[in-house]
Amino acid sequence: MQIELKGLEKTYPSRSGGQSVHAVRNVSLTIPSNTIFGIIGKSGAGKSSLVRQISLLEKPDAGEVWFGGERVDTLSGKALIDRRRRLGMIFQNFNLFSSRNAAENIAYPMEIVGKSRAEITERTAELLELVGLSDRAKSPVSTLSGGQKQRVAIARALANNPDILFCDEATSALDPQTTQSILALIRDIQKKMNLTVVMITHQMEVVRDACSNVAVIADGSVVETGSVEDIFLHPVHAATREFLSHLPRAVETEQAPLAPQASPAFVRWSESGGNYTLRFNGGLTDEPVLSRLSQRFDITFNIRAAGIQPIQQGKVGSMLVDFDGDPKTVSEAIAYLREQGIVVEQSELEAK
Repeated sequence: MQIELKGLEKTYPSRSGGQSVHAVRNVSLTIPSNTIFGIIGKSGAGKSSLVRQISLLEKPDAGEVWFGGERVDTLSGKALIDRRRRLGMIFQNFNLFSSRNAAENIAYPMEIVGKSRAEITERTAELLELVGLSDRAKSPVSTLSGGQKQRVAIARALANNPDILFCDEATSALDPQTTQSILALIRDIQKKMNLTVVMITHQMEVVRDACSNVAVIADGSVVETGSVEDIFLHPVHAATREFLSHLPRAVETEQAPLAPQASPAFVRWSESGGNYTLRFNGGLTDEPVLSRLSQRFDITFNIRAAGIQPIQQGKVGSMLVDFDGDPKTVSEAIAYLREQGIVVEQSELEAK
């Protein structure tokens, strides 16, 4: 189910009588069908406000929301309720009923739409098996771990066979290992059910480990969008660069083992220097490019930081490097690197 947003606007009045909050600013965005799409931004950037418009929890002040060629922001009454029921939502804090056990929480959305007891029992059993909790069906919520609670929440979100699944900071309350197992589960479910999954997060590692495409949100606007690989290789906006600069290493779990080529994330061992940033992907991450460069040109280099990140499309790497030599020779060397497919960015300080 493709999602298309056209010029969305949303302003909230101030609760204290001060200035209103312009939370969503002229957002136009296409979210491809049958993918995991990330929307990333800092706290207060407007990402949660945006998802409330996309998921039909609120109406935008202006603009349009389209699902699979059908405009949906204008729906009302029964048509709106019916469309909402085909959307799944997973939240940071699980939002489970403490008075119900795991199976009863999963059953709740089906009870609301009036399915028969037999249908509910069968579907609940299917979903418990899907999320790996068949043995915890009758467990009270209070006895479940954070990861198990989120698995129940995922199963509940899938109860009525949605065509779109929204994950609003779904892993923010979990430890790194549990986060990876939940992301692996979501990836598996997306493939099995051909879902369009929209992941709202402030964690670039979630985008790295789960998404194929991403939009970066800052001050209510989409400031950058593209494939995860393109964003890692060619970050344009300062917000994107900051997210990339603080990436932790990928975490290995039994459910989500690291690929053999995975290595620690970007590590800086020298606080000074680093006049050039090199970004590369694919087979180039395994090539001795700088050694070849020093043999070809009369220059020396000093690596100040480096790292390789595994992403869904493969892997991408980056380095902070100083080059020392005749300026003309350095320029020729940089041109050579770019010919080899390496992105070379000069620091602002060095460029002046």
